[in-house]
Amino acid sequence: MLARLFFISLFLSALACAENPRTLRVDYYHSGNAGTEMFSLDRLVLEPLPFPGNVSQPVDRTLRGKYVFEIVDPDTGKLAWSRSFSSIFGEWETTAEARSMNRTFHESLRLPQQEQAFDIILKKRGSNNLFSEIWRLRVDPNDYLVHQEKAAFAEHVVAIENNGDSATKVDVLLLGDGYRIEEQSDFLAKARELTNLLFATPPFQQRRSDFNVWALAPPAAESGVSRPSTGVYRDSPVGASYDAFRSERYVLTNDNREWRRIASSTPYDFVEILTNSETYGGGGIYGLFSTAAANSEWAGYLFVHEFAHHFAGLADEYYTSAVAYESPAEIVEPFEPNVTALLDPYDLKWRRLVREGTPLPTPWPKAAYEEHSLAYQAKRAEMRKENVTEQEMNRLFEENQAIVEGLFSAAPYANAVGAFEGAIYQSKGYYRSEQNCIMFTRTEDFCRVCTAAIEEVIDEYTQSN
Repeated sequence: MLARLFFISLFLSALACAENPRTLRVDYYHSGNAGTEMFSLDRLVLEPLPFPGNVSQPVDRTLRGKYVFEIVDPDTGKLAWSRSFSSIFGEWETTAEARSMNRTFHESLRLPQQEQAFDIILKKRGSNNLFSEIWRLRVDPNDYLVHQEKAAFAEHVVAIENNGDSATKVDVLLLGDGYRIEEQSDFLAKARELTNLLFATPPFQQRRSDFNVWALAPPAAESGVSRPSTGVYRDSPVGASYDAFRSERYVLTNDNREWRRIASSTPYDFVEILTNSETYGGGGIYGLFSTAAANSEWAGYLFVHEFAHHFAGLADEYYTSAVAYESPAEIVEPFEPNVTALLDPYDLKWRRLVREGTPLPTPWPKAAYEEHSLAYQAKRAEMRKENVTEQEMNRLFEENQAIVEGLFSAAPYANAVGAFEGAIYQSKGYYRSEQNCIMFTRTEDFCRVCTAAIEEVIDEYTQSN
């Protein structure tokens, strides 16, 4: 009965966006190292459903990612479509490993099906924040070798929130990984819980009617996902795993081909992978996917924080935690909307929100915070090494958050918008807009700059040009 109801819902949704063409996907390989990169076509795929995106906004106006792809007429050069994104390769190339070896990652570009041959132009952002071409591919959408994908997992899809035409809504897919068939009810309960939590958080709260939310958990043979650092390995359907880039809390999947095949059974613009796991962890890459440990005590925070990376291209604002990325060779203005190098205080990207008289940089209890936070991070690392229970880790997280919020509450610019030094994994040289935010600590609210950045993306997917 549940599957039948979904088929009716999906049929009506497909009719609603019948004006949209089918979804064409370009699967390709992205290879290289810290100094070089190359691309090679895997296959073209015609997905089974209409394109869910806003075709009345064919050109990306926000350009939040490290890359952008453009669809152009090969004869006239006219731009038909563009979208910016980031990738696993784009993160990996900043790690130490990328200086010593080559790796290959599978990636995809999704676009409205075109009637005639076109060129895909892939561009990469330079240190000056300008994009330059790195790959060009001629594509014939009418080639008989274009793979016709089936909606093989449609019977497992459930509509959590259906507010109308996918062409003018933001379609979010909650993709479960590591759930056995008998655990489907647990997954759906968690999907509903986290959906409600997301829409209890401004600005998503005020824009709930602009979203559709779908849930899909392909049945797994075993419960859970891989956590290699503790000897746990699972052949889960989506392939999510802890220890990405050897960071114990970073959860990603490298099986792009498979999760795309699964996801094509439902409309989606954005994907959050919910892992059937308790250990704190998650991840988020702009335009690709986000992940969250669904059974963690901090699942709500993880869900919202990581989704903000994926959805709005927001940068991490914390800087005392251990990460795999290496420090930049020089300080340059970051492209993410919520952090800055403050190279010119008079040209601050969120200057309109700064009240007159607020100093730039803006004072905050940085030394006291760092003294506490570095000690906390050392204790956390030691506890992970000892493989203590997750309950013990949660108590540490709770104690840390209480101390941090107490410290911040007495600060003179606690509620101001300014430029607070310490962001994107660096203690010096980079600044965040407010003292605290969901992107900095495990608090409950986005700062005003992050809120505005999120709303800009919602507008791009829901409003006419």
